[in-house]
Amino acid sequence: MKVLITAAAAVIGLVLVVTLGIVGVVIADEDAEATETTDGGGGLQGVPAEFREWILKADAACKQPAMVPSLLAAQLYQESRFSTNATSHVGAQGPAQFMPGTWATWGRDDDGNGEASPWDIGDAVMAQGRMMCSLLKQAEKSGYPGDVRALALAGYNAGWGRVEQYGGVPPKSFAGGETYNYVQIILSTMPRFEGSGMLQVSGSGKGAKALRKAATRLGTPYSWGGGSPHGPTLGFCSAGSGYRNGTCVADDTVGFDCSSLVLYAYWPDVKLPRTAAAQYGATSDRAVSRQNLKPGDLLFWSHGGSGAIYHVALYAGDGNVLHAPRTGKTVEVVPLTSAMPDRDYYGATRP
Repeated sequence: MKVLITAAAAVIGLVLVVTLGIVGVVIADEDAEATETTDGGGGLQGVPAEFREWILKADAACKQPAMVPSLLAAQLYQESRFSTNATSHVGAQGPAQFMPGTWATWGRDDDGNGEASPWDIGDAVMAQGRMMCSLLKQAEKSGYPGDVRALALAGYNAGWGRVEQYGGVPPKSFAGGETYNYVQIILSTMPRFEGSGMLQVSGSGKGAKALRKAATRLGTPYSWGGGSPHGPTLGFCSAGSGYRNGTCVADDTVGFDCSSLVLYAYWPDVKLPRTAAAQYGATSDRAVSRQNLKPGDLLFWSHGGSGAIYHVALYAGDGNVLHAPRTGKTVEVVPLTSAMPDRDYYGATRP
């Protein structure tokens, strides 16, 4: 197995934006980008595995030069945070936030399950791609000033009629700046989804599969108490944990903590307990020496004995680990020797 790492971890901030009745939470990078992905990625990174296939298909189906996978990914993130059950108070539905009337125009049964649904990932992303492709074509022909992607995004958010009304992206004075901000945020977050696949995971088996799944969440914020077998969730603050600079941030941050990331990675093939200590207890009968680590093995750190385990990570090969480190950081790949204090390394197990 070969692991390639080309960027340091980013510190992620959350920016809350309200766009025409749709509340979107957008990640804003404060430091260097670090959202590696797996298996080539097709020019896409930091995207959940269940969305990647459809984003790449939607991109391939559009012949407009301005269409790229990172545009669709950043837009989906703004619309729903890649949530399949996202709704808005104005009636927008699903991961691409289609209104019923708009869905009637663009929605199809792309995933072949017998129903065209804005809640289905495949149907929603392909419909998003078709609509954006059409809007990019309109933007290119319009002759309006500015980036055609900005014009298309404005059309998606506010309707093409508003773009025609203003002869471009509606200004900040329109709808309280909602469309203007929607466009600017998506364009600014596109780079964090651009990539050619920095983490390559080879091999088969439960460990390699779990590592591949976890790697789709690289760049996701750390959130104490956050995360579930099904993906990132809001966290909470407790006993000094979840705070940054004295302020509780976990209860406003959708993400993973160290053990929920491991839980997510192995689920449902291996249904591990929720906490790092319990995960060690459930797998300690299958201990692995540091010299015999394989991709997906669990690594643990402790302040003293199995009862004081405080951190768990996935072995990523080549002496590296993939983990959710702490509040203020994101899911990242780092050397095992620097992931946590080396003196605290307690051991490894194989689920």
